[in-house]
Amino acid sequence: MSPRQAKAAGRRAIRWITRSAAALGLAAAVLAPPSPAGAAYPDHPIRMVVPFAPGAGTDAIARIIGAKLADALGQQIVIDNRSGAGGSIGTEIVAKAPADGYTLLFAPASHAINPSLYPKLPYDAKRDFAVISIVAALPVVLAVNSAVPAHSVAELVALAKARPGALLMGSAGNGTVFHLTAELFMEAAGIRLTHVPYRGGAPAVSALLGGEVTALFETSLTLQPHVAAGTVRALAVASKSRAAVLPNVPTLAEAGYPGIVAENWYGLYAPTGTPADVRAQLYAELAKALKSPDVRERLTAQGAEIRETTPEQAAAFLDAEFAKWQRVVAQANVHAD
Repeated sequence: MSPRQAKAAGRRAIRWITRSAAALGLAAAVLAPPSPAGAAYPDHPIRMVVPFAPGAGTDAIARIIGAKLADALGQQIVIDNRSGAGGSIGTEIVAKAPADGYTLLFAPASHAINPSLYPKLPYDAKRDFAVISIVAALPVVLAVNSAVPAHSVAELVALAKARPGALLMGSAGNGTVFHLTAELFMEAAGIRLTHVPYRGGAPAVSALLGGEVTALFETSLTLQPHVAAGTVRALAVASKSRAAVLPNVPTLAEAGYPGIVAENWYGLYAPTGTPADVRAQLYAELAKALKSPDVRERLTAQGAEIRETTPEQAAAFLDAEFAKWQRVVAQANVHAD
């Protein structure tokens, strides 16, 4: 075997060992036996289901939170990515898991949207979950390709009114928070852009960069590098206040649309019936984690803003989100792909 072949074989062996170790870690978390009565929680690894693919914003934030919680709890937290059906596949897994604190859900705003989008979900998003906290949020940004002759929300609205239906509004997919925010905006502005859904934020932004669509709503995390490069122009953010990573970009309220508030927020949940003391412990450690400088620094680097809430505050927030998106889905007659 030549030195080059030996080196390649070594790299393959390392990759195999890494994948095997990850698989064994997940198996340990999934197959660990039930804790004996009276055992201190946690006494074996915890499984945190992320209902979206690795590398997405939800996954990145979950891994930051999971690593810090693992240190605090003294047990491994295994991130289990189960994507599909807008997040409902992974969510169902947690809904049907034992309510013992060893299977958790980390999900974005789609958790409050899916019940209106998918009429026959195999779980009840309200009844089957106890929310631990709303953890963080990524601001949702309205942006256009830099070649579009609109430097403000008012100019985009005027352009759309001059060319009804001719402009294209991209999104990460039908029924996503980005699509529904666009529907809210078009209704408020009295305009209609033709919706073009893509399968995820990356292809939607690629379409914006290539001039295939005129505008879209996406997270600050996804858009900020393109805004900095000058290939995309950010017109407004849909948050209550300006985004820390885009401080010069006005809110939609400042642009004349105060009724539109939308973020891609992230929450931590346990199955309903999880013991109160376990949920309290998870919240206490999560609250500490979100106050730690290293976690705040890492979340800020992702463009995320801390949204630590008590379980009671989180439950009230969720009630409002369920109602808001149910109304938007019905009014815009939105259907899942």
